[in-house]
Amino acid sequence: MNDIDIDIDVPVLIVGGGGAGLTASMLLSRIGIESLLVTAWPSTSVLPKAHVLNQRAMEVMRDAGAADAIHAASTPAEQMSHTAWYVGLAGDHEDYGRRVAKMEAWGAGGASPEWLAASPERQANLPQIRLEPLLRARAEELAPGRVRFHHELTGLTQDDEGVTATVTDRGTGQTYRVRARYLLGCDGGRTVGPAVGIVQEGVRDLARVVSFHISADLSRWARDPEVLIRWLWLPGLGIPGVLVPMGPDHWGPESEEWVFHLNYGAEDGRALDDDAVLADLRTALGLAGDQVTVHMISRWSLEGVVADRYRAGRVLIAGDAAHRHPPTGGLGLTSAMHDVQNLTWKLAAVLNGHAGDALLDTYEPERRPADATNVQRSLENAMNHIAINALFGGGPEAGEEENWRQARRLWSGDPADAEFRRTFLAAVAAQSMEFNELAVEFGYTYDSAAIVPDGTPAPENPDPVRIYRPAARPGHPLPHAWLEDLDGNRVALARLVRPGRFLLIAGEDGQAWCEAAEKIAAGSGLPLDAIRLGHLDGDYRDLRSTWTAARGHSPQGAVLVRPDRFIGWRAHGAATDPVAELTTALDTLLAR
Repeated sequence: MNDIDIDIDVPVLIVGGGGAGLTASMLLSRIGIESLLVTAWPSTSVLPKAHVLNQRAMEVMRDAGAADAIHAASTPAEQMSHTAWYVGLAGDHEDYGRRVAKMEAWGAGGASPEWLAASPERQANLPQIRLEPLLRARAEELAPGRVRFHHELTGLTQDDEGVTATVTDRGTGQTYRVRARYLLGCDGGRTVGPAVGIVQEGVRDLARVVSFHISADLSRWARDPEVLIRWLWLPGLGIPGVLVPMGPDHWGPESEEWVFHLNYGAEDGRALDDDAVLADLRTALGLAGDQVTVHMISRWSLEGVVADRYRAGRVLIAGDAAHRHPPTGGLGLTSAMHDVQNLTWKLAAVLNGHAGDALLDTYEPERRPADATNVQRSLENAMNHIAINALFGGGPEAGEEENWRQARRLWSGDPADAEFRRTFLAAVAAQSMEFNELAVEFGYTYDSAAIVPDGTPAPENPDPVRIYRPAARPGHPLPHAWLEDLDGNRVALARLVRPGRFLLIAGEDGQAWCEAAEKIAAGSGLPLDAIRLGHLDGDYRDLRSTWTAARGHSPQGAVLVRPDRFIGWRAHGAATDPVAELTTALDTLLAR
């Protein structure tokens, strides 16, 4: 190693090279903050883990400059518009693979009006084994030489001014020291959290799951090209399984690779035996051994935990280091991306002298409640699946014949089984809380010192899981609207919020607020842009009056949008001294 490798001084040290760490690296680079990422792993994930990226996560990826690459590799929208439940897959009679329920998912692949109205981005589906190499390539492009795999954090101390870390290059065995103003722990809670006394709390070991990454031609049996996730009840085993295509060249039934999850009871020792689970895999799929190539077997337990705190001095944590979820709902990886979206602009504001260190204290009260809600939602989604599976009856001890007898009650046509079928379909319908959770994915709100309240009540919402009610109220995400600039070009409002910059949006008669923002930016160097927006007048026109309906202020008013696209402050009308009023709001929001 040369001298620079032996002793490095960097504003932010990122520990962990998964979705959270790589996203943090990209976002910091995009807003001009130097970082160093180190991770003990020699490569990106080799496991087919999380795969669904919701709309807000894709907005984050747009900021990072990775959205187009992700969409190019992602499942086509029409092949992730539904999820469905089946009995078995392949076998020796016609009931194998029978579909017993089907549900629209992710806004019909993003085509439903509610999803289209929430964001200019469409959700994507790309397993981490394919996603993380894209993120790594983009992070390395933005920060050459500063993304280091197989470099392990082996020591950590901190003081009032920063963090001193010892890092070992596992390829050469050499050790070097890194000095950073702040350390961001994205290592899944393996090293950083325990080193600073952060503890994860919650429920563990609810079930054992064995995941298989396989190659197989399942096109004869995995029909329904619009279905992404197939939930299988397996009479031959008396346990459930989950089948998800992985591409990479084709999707849907033509997918070359798949991930298949088998769910065992928490005390079932069979899950720990490779020979046993491989036999179960063959039974579950109903295929001969030479029809399936197994690339990898992995095991994990169903759990839902949240860290007791997100900050310890100069150390902050994000992603799996701060919260771990069941995969149901796809909220784990996406929450990690939302974490670092929240944190990176705050780090930049502090490091650039625009905010006080106390701004970083708002990270936990904003993200921890949102993450805790997502963990709870993931657990509830998982428990409802367990309830659905229980309705099939039978189980591992009942035997295959009895399990089939119970399952056939769902399509027997016997009037005596009608109530059983209705009960089953009602339980499935409840799973819309997983596949139609727009308010959870997109509509969460913040309440902290980095939000300046305006005294208005939150809008009423009869269903805070499924219904997202856009509002330009402090603490709420910026509502989506399609605009037209003065040259007639169509643009999404969200994309006017540039990485790392604030945006003041004034009404059509709010020129005084724009002038105030420009004066403050010129005097302080704060990254602050300003526009006027109205239905007919302004720098941009509200094409469908969407923004005008949601803004909640008069034509003379304004809102201040934070770099993470959350409303930080709102003025309902004009002010006698707009410079003073906006400065006061910024001083409060930025803890200065």
